[in-house]
Amino acid sequence: MLALNNKFWWYASRASGLILWLILAASICWGLAITARMIRRRGMAAWMLDLHRHLGTLGLVFTGVHLVSLWADNFVHFGAKELFIPMASTWRPGAVTWGIITLYLLVIVQTSSWFMKRIPRKVWHALHLLSLPLFVTGSAHAILAGTDWTNRVVQWGLVIVSTSVVWLATFRLLAPAKRPMTDRLAVAKAASAAAAHQRASVVQIVPNERTTDAVRAERVARRS
Repeated sequence: MLALNNKFWWYASRASGLILWLILAASICWGLAITARMIRRRGMAAWMLDLHRHLGTLGLVFTGVHLVSLWADNFVHFGAKELFIPMASTWRPGAVTWGIITLYLLVIVQTSSWFMKRIPRKVWHALHLLSLPLFVTGSAHAILAGTDWTNRVVQWGLVIVSTSVVWLATFRLLAPAKRPMTDRLAVAKAASAAAAHQRASVVQIVPNERTTDAVRAERVARRS
C-alpha cells in the first residue's frame, strides 16, 4: 500500500498524459470530419455539433490534472519554472519543452473556440489551424517523455490514431472549398434579381400581344 502511495502521482501523470493525447486526437479528428463535410450537420443532435468544443475543454481539464500530477510527484522535481518555461527542466529538457509548447498551443486554440463569435472569422480560422501542429508537438512530447510508449498496444494506438489524423487532414485539404456565406448570399440575390427581371419581361410582352390583336380586329371591322 505504501509503495502504491509513493507511485500514485507517477501513475496519475502517465494516465492523464495518455488520456489527454487521445482526447486531443479525437477532438482534431471530429473537427476535421465536420469541416470536410464527411458528417451531415442537418438533423444532427446539438450536443454532437458541440462535441468538438467540449473535447477541447476536456483536454484542458486533463492538462491541469497532468500538470498537478507532475508537480506532486517526488521522483522528478517539477516547479512552476519547469512546467511553464521551455528548456528549464533538467530532466529531458527537449521532451518537456515539446509538452510546454503543446500546452500553449492548446490554450490558444481553445480560447479562440470560446470567443469564436467575437473575433473575425479569418483570425479564428488561422488560430484553429494550430490544432495540427499541436497534435505533432503533443505526440513528440508523449513519445520522448512518456514511459509507456514501449508498450506494443500503445505503439499500435499511436500508429492508428496518427494515420487517422493525417488521412482526415489530407481529405480536408483536398475537399472542395465551401463558399463563404457572403458569396452564397450574393449568388442568391443575383438569381432572385434575374428571376424578377424575367417575370417583368413576360408581363410586358403579354399586353403588347393583346394590343396587337385588338388593332387587327379593329382594322378588320373597319373594312367590313
